[in-house]
Amino acid sequence: MPDDETQTQTLNRGGAARTPAGPPPPQLSGVAEAPAPWLLRLIAVGLVLAALNLRPAITSLGALLEEVREGLHMSGSVAGVLTSVPPLCFAVFGVMAPRLARRFGAGAVVCAGMAAIAAGLLIRPYIGSTAGFLAASALALMGIAVSNILMPVIVKRWFPDRVGTMTGLYSMALALGTALAAAVTVPLTGAMGGNWQSGLAVWAGLAALAVLPWIVLVRDRTPAPGQPAPARSAAASVSGRAAGASGQASASGPAEAPALRITRSRTAWGLACFFGLQATAAYITMGWMPQIFRDAGVSAGTAGVLLAVTMAMGVPLAFVIPRVAARLKQQGPIVVVLGLCGLIGYGGLYLAPAAGAWAWALLLGVANCAFPLALTMIGMRTRTGAGVVRLSAFAQSTGYLLSIPGPLLVGVLYQHSGGWGLPIALMAGLMIPQMVAGVLAGRDRTIEDEC
Repeated sequence: MPDDETQTQTLNRGGAARTPAGPPPPQLSGVAEAPAPWLLRLIAVGLVLAALNLRPAITSLGALLEEVREGLHMSGSVAGVLTSVPPLCFAVFGVMAPRLARRFGAGAVVCAGMAAIAAGLLIRPYIGSTAGFLAASALALMGIAVSNILMPVIVKRWFPDRVGTMTGLYSMALALGTALAAAVTVPLTGAMGGNWQSGLAVWAGLAALAVLPWIVLVRDRTPAPGQPAPARSAAASVSGRAAGASGQASASGPAEAPALRITRSRTAWGLACFFGLQATAAYITMGWMPQIFRDAGVSAGTAGVLLAVTMAMGVPLAFVIPRVAARLKQQGPIVVVLGLCGLIGYGGLYLAPAAGAWAWALLLGVANCAFPLALTMIGMRTRTGAGVVRLSAFAQSTGYLLSIPGPLLVGVLYQHSGGWGLPIALMAGLMIPQMVAGVLAGRDRTIEDEC
């Protein structure tokens, strides 16, 4: 599943285009020197390796969920809790990333995030208990959460003149990692003797490899290349703190706009609900879709490939949908088209899960591209840079919280009904409010007009 990485490109375009003209900010002292070409190449490699590690912890588990349940004697309800852990961790730990980056530097936090992913993925298969498995998964997901938030920051800090190119690069790497883990986890497990612990733990090696490029940036506290450094007072002369505050200093001009009461905006709430419902569908898909196909008689390997196909649909569409949406005053028609693809896909899963498996995987892959659309609308529903930041934080944090119960409820319904009829009906039913919320969020208006 493509992740928050499209947001940087969207917010830069949307925020910059809508920022009203005004007096330039006061010139601050100090300008960072341009980094060496070898360092930029190393950071680009680090971005790709980090992006490859932002989803295998989730999709590799989805491919082997049946084996994990049997090995840990896990009920369907507990498995539902497990599939709800990713959005919970993203909501809880993601908000810590900006503060950690200001204190330690974004590169150091990403390095620690990759180490946390490697440790969590290595520990969780061998810990021997459901509680331990959940705790180790949370450790890996914590690393994913902070790294995911800071990827756009790294791009803006080191590649200010190539934001679109570098965002596209790590977006494709993220989608590739998502699809690769779904497709090859089962074959790798078979090649290693059918041991599901080894099949999950192997992904820790990729995360450990991703730590290496970021070691160079552990001590980095300097401002973005070519950008002015913040003025320092006698009380704040420590270079690390001054550099950590540079983003805030340059973003806030001499006259800061009054704070938005964003909870008063119907558009903000509509966008938060749309974000949360599309995230619900995405995590249900990543956590449960292979199991749906396997219970319908599809082999474990083919079920993993089907999930990979669904995730891989995000690679081309994540580039197409934002560009189409940006040309329209209202994004409601795109919301409806994506929702209808989801409804048809879920209907197919209910009526003929094995016979039309490839068609349903493709349709659900299209439906899951509501994520880049939501990020595009964040940039289009505001007039100012400050509004973009506020709306992004509100929509994503609220949305991830709203998405937590969905995968859990699917697990409960699956266990107590003994089949997939009710869970699939729930998934299809959630598409209706998702379309309603998306149409509301896609209207041609800004949150500044409503707050």
